[in-house]
Amino acid sequence: MSEYVFETREQASVAAAERIALALNNRLAKQTHASVVVSGGSTPGRCFETLAHAEVDWDRVHVLLSDERWVPADDENSNERLVRATLMQNGAVAARLQPVYAANIEVSDAAKALDVSIRALPFPFAGALLGMGADGHFASLFPDADNLDAGLDVDGSKLVIPVSTAASPYPRISLTLAALSRSDEIVLLIFGHDKREVYEQAKFRTSKHPVARLLLQKRAPVSVYWAP
Repeated sequence: MSEYVFETREQASVAAAERIALALNNRLAKQTHASVVVSGGSTPGRCFETLAHAEVDWDRVHVLLSDERWVPADDENSNERLVRATLMQNGAVAARLQPVYAANIEVSDAAKALDVSIRALPFPFAGALLGMGADGHFASLFPDADNLDAGLDVDGSKLVIPVSTAASPYPRISLTLAALSRSDEIVLLIFGHDKREVYEQAKFRTSKHPVARLLLQKRAPVSVYWAP
C-alpha cells in the first residue's frame, strides 16, 4: 500500500487522475481494450474532470461503475449521471459506459445480469478509482449490509451483489471486493480529517470497517490519495 498526502483536494484529485490515466495507458499498451472502474459520490468530480482531458485512447476504454443507486440514469442521485456529466466529456466521450440501472427488473436480478455482463469486459481492470465513507464503506459495501461478508470475500465467486443499507433510501448494486481486486491498481481518494482517522484505524486487521478488507487484501496494490 502506498500513501500520498496533498495540501489541497485539487492537488489530490489531479494526481489521482494522472495515476488512473497511467494505469489505463499501461494496460492499453498490452491489449486492444481496457476497463476502468470509477465510483460516484461527491469526492471524484474534480478527478473525473481532469481525467476526461487525459491523453488516453478513450475509444478503447470501457468504464464500469463501482456501485449504483437503483434510480434511473437521469436521476440526480444516479452515479451514471455524474460520470456522464464529469468524466465522459472531451476525449473521454468516446469511452463506453456499462449501464447498471434497467427499468422493470428487480435489483437482485439486475445484479445477476450485470455479474454476467462484466465478465465479458477486458480483465483485469486497468484501475479502480474508489472513495470511502465516514463509516468505512467503499463502493456500496456498507457495514450494515446483510450480505457484507459475501461482498468482502476477495476469493468469492460473485462479482456483483445487491445491497440494502439504512444509509441510503435506495436499493443499490455494488461490485464486490472479488471484482475490484481484479485491478492492476486501486486508487483510494479520501478527503477530510474524519475520513483520515477512519482510514488509519482500517490499517489494522482488528478493524471492523469494510475498507480494512480492501487495504489488507494482497491481490491488487492500493494507492491512497488524501487531502484535508
